Amino acid sequence: MSPARGATRRGVRGATAGTALAAGLAACGAPQPPEPARREPTRRWRMATTWPAGFPGLGEGARWLGEAITEASGGQLQVEVAPAGVAVPTFDVFDAVARGTVEMGHAASWYWMEKAAAMPLFTAVPFGLDAEETLAWLHQGEGLALWRELYAHFGLMVLPAGNTGMHMAGWSRRQIRSLADLQGLRIRMPGLGGQVMARAGAQVVPTAGAQLVEALERGRLDAAEWMGPYNDLEFGLEGAAGFYYFPGWQKPQMTAECLVNLDAWNALPEHLQRLVALCCRALDAGMLAHYAVRNQEALDRIVRAARAELRRLPEDVLVALQRAAEQELGDLAAADPFARRVIESQRAFRARGADWRTVSAEAYAAARG
Repeated sequence: MSPARGATRRGVRGATAGTALAAGLAACGAPQPPEPARREPTRRWRMATTWPAGFPGLGEGARWLGEAITEASGGQLQVEVAPAGVAVPTFDVFDAVARGTVEMGHAASWYWMEKAAAMPLFTAVPFGLDAEETLAWLHQGEGLALWRELYAHFGLMVLPAGNTGMHMAGWSRRQIRSLADLQGLRIRMPGLGGQVMARAGAQVVPTAGAQLVEALERGRLDAAEWMGPYNDLEFGLEGAAGFYYFPGWQKPQMTAECLVNLDAWNALPEHLQRLVALCCRALDAGMLAHYAVRNQEALDRIVRAARAELRRLPEDVLVALQRAAEQELGDLAAADPFARRVIESQRAFRARGADWRTVSAEAYAAARG
């Protein structure tokens, strides 16, 4: 997804979405600073984001994060949030924070693939960790240490800051009945997922977000992936293609990031560092809950409207895509030593948790029906 390339076709209904997200996040509670800390000097920071103004979920989450830090710090650390293109160009956020042009950023690591091959592995991995596993890997495994090791080379501190949960596999103008239907399929799917689709025989067509609906309607694209029902419905995709496919193998979760200039971070007193980290953790939980509710509501609307058929990808397609994903990650690991460390860490963490997952979440889901 590259939301900064255009607003939604219908116009983002951001006020309502933002209010709902803010209300949900408020329940997480932001810590109040101790009384002596209130005498600290006021710091004013800017946070540049890759999300357009009012972008549902991710954009509103970034806004909440800035407001939460400001409020929870008692005004000691005041964060002004700048939507995409306001403070710096959308895809310059990483460099702007590294240079200190702005102190903070809110984005997704896959935007920075040209910086290091391992970058997208911290946002989403095809057939990789889901949201719960990712949270555990980052905070109880070695995930966050690896992420920070990579970003430190660029003069950045990074904190996980929001998760959208699982995405959908995407929209298609024609039915996908077997692996043969992927051959030559003109699809918009960026990042690692797109590279996997290309290995499986699809033709990946780079397409700006603002052009998706028109490209589908006019037949320039056969298929397109954006996010999940919540953002897809806001974008107007439900009327542009006849079939809506699941599961979202290419994005089993999506972790957003809070970037902080490393010098600015080190200059913060410890209690403000802890406060920023706690607010990011609150956003993780609040955004995941928000997306779970909004995705269900949006899916209900899509199904009721009957403007698209909800379909599971055929088993042979999923098997072929998983095989292609293993090949893609294998090549990435062979080409880049740091990427290999991240991939091996994620796989080992998943393997260690497999037994517990089998007898807990998976067994319960099967029993509940």
